[in-house]
Amino acid sequence: MPIEITIPRLGWSMEEGTFGEWLKTSGEPVRAGDMVYVLEGEKAAHEIESFDAGILCIPDDAPQAGDTVLVGQVIAFLLAEGETPPATVGRPPSGSTSKSAPAVKPTVTSPTRVAGPAARRLARQLGIDLNAVPTPDPTGRVICEDVERAALLRRTGPATAGVRIFASPRARRRARELGIEWQQIRGSGRNGRIRERDVVAHSSRAAGSSIAEPLPSASGHHQPASKIRRTIAQRMLAGVMQAAPVTLTTKIDATNLIAWRTRQKTAASTTTLPGYSDIIVKLAAELMAEFPLMNSCWHRDGIFVFDSVNVAVAVDTEYGLVAPVIDDVANRSLSQIAEHSRMLIEQARAGTLADDRLRGGTFTVTNLGMFDIDLFTPILNLPQSAILGIGRIVREPVVRGDAVVPGETLSLSLTFDHRVIDGAPAARWLQRLSQRLSAPLNEFDA
Repeated sequence: MPIEITIPRLGWSMEEGTFGEWLKTSGEPVRAGDMVYVLEGEKAAHEIESFDAGILCIPDDAPQAGDTVLVGQVIAFLLAEGETPPATVGRPPSGSTSKSAPAVKPTVTSPTRVAGPAARRLARQLGIDLNAVPTPDPTGRVICEDVERAALLRRTGPATAGVRIFASPRARRRARELGIEWQQIRGSGRNGRIRERDVVAHSSRAAGSSIAEPLPSASGHHQPASKIRRTIAQRMLAGVMQAAPVTLTTKIDATNLIAWRTRQKTAASTTTLPGYSDIIVKLAAELMAEFPLMNSCWHRDGIFVFDSVNVAVAVDTEYGLVAPVIDDVANRSLSQIAEHSRMLIEQARAGTLADDRLRGGTFTVTNLGMFDIDLFTPILNLPQSAILGIGRIVREPVVRGDAVVPGETLSLSLTFDHRVIDGAPAARWLQRLSQRLSAPLNEFDA
C-alpha cells in the first residue's frame, strides 16, 4: 500500500501553510531522513523530511509552489518497487484508480471519515456524527470548522450555510482587546474562519481607511506575496499603527569596543568569537534590571513587565526577515550568547528553525551595519516595547579632551513605544548603553 506524504503541523496554532517547492522529483528514490519539500509557515520556511523510504510519486493534482495546503492534507506518496502509483492525491491510496470511478463530492459521507483528535472531541461534545459532516476536503478529512458548521446547520437550518461566523479563540481575544466586532470581519481561513491576522489587518485598515491605496500608474506586473511576506507586512504595519513609536539616535566612540574585540581575536580560545551585535545584546540585557520598562509591553490598558530578558535578533534570509530568540540573555555569558546566536542564525538561513525559536522575545536587536547604514528607524516587534538598531562602524575624527584624533564611531537607533516608556527614560537607557560601550571593556565576562 502506498505511504501517504502529508502536511505536518509546524506549530500548535497552525491550520494551513503555503507549499514552497518539491526538493525531489517524481520517480526519485527517497530515503528516511531525506528532505522532500519546502513548507512555508507564518514565520519561516521549513524543509520537510521523510520518515519513510520509497519511490516518490507526485500525482498531477499535487500542490504547486504558492498553493495553500492544510494540515493533514495528502500531497504525494511513497511507493514500493513495482507498486501501482495512485492517479490523484484526492483519492484514498487504497481506493480504485480507474478513470470511471466517480469523483467524491464534498457532501458525500464515508464510514471511514478521517478527523483529527480535536475535531473528534468537538464532535462528541456537540453530539455530531462525523460521518454525516460535509467537508470540502477531497480526501474526506473533517476539521473543527466543519464540525462547527454542521452544528450550526442543525440548529438554524441551511439558510446560514454561507455565513462566515467562525473565529479562532486568539482572533476573538484580539478583537476584544481592539474593541472590534469580529463578526463583521472577512476571514481568510478555511470556510471563512476568522483568524488573529484577519483581526489585526482589519484594525490596520480601519486606522488608515481615510488614505486610499493608489493604483499603479506605470507599467509592470503584480507579484503575489508569500505567506511569510504577508505575515511580515502585517506585523510591520501593526508595529506602526497599534503603538506610539518614537525613535532616538546617537553616535558613540567605538575605539575601546574595537580594541577589546581585537584582543579577543588574538587570544588562544576555542570559544566562538563574539560579534559586535553579541556584545551589544549582552550589555543591553544587563541594563534591563535598571530600566525594566525597556523589557515590557502594553497589555490590557496597562504595562506587563517580563521576568526574563529574551532578545530577538533580526536575521535576513532568502525566505524573508525572521527574529529568532536568545532566551534568558542576562544570565548567559558572552561566549554562550555568541554560540547560541550563531546557531540560530544558521538555522534561520537554512530554513530549519523551529517555530518555538521565534516566540517569547521581550526585546529586539537588528543590525544593518554590514550594509554601510549609519542610522535608521527600526519598527517595533509587537508586543515588545523597544527595538535597538545597530549601524556601521566608521573610521573618522573624534574629540578626546581638547584634541581631535583619529577614531571609530558606531551609530545606534532606539525605537520605543511611548505608551509604555517616556522619552527621558528611553534616552537615559540609550545613554547608559552608549557609556558602557564607549568605556574600556577589560573586565567583560567573555
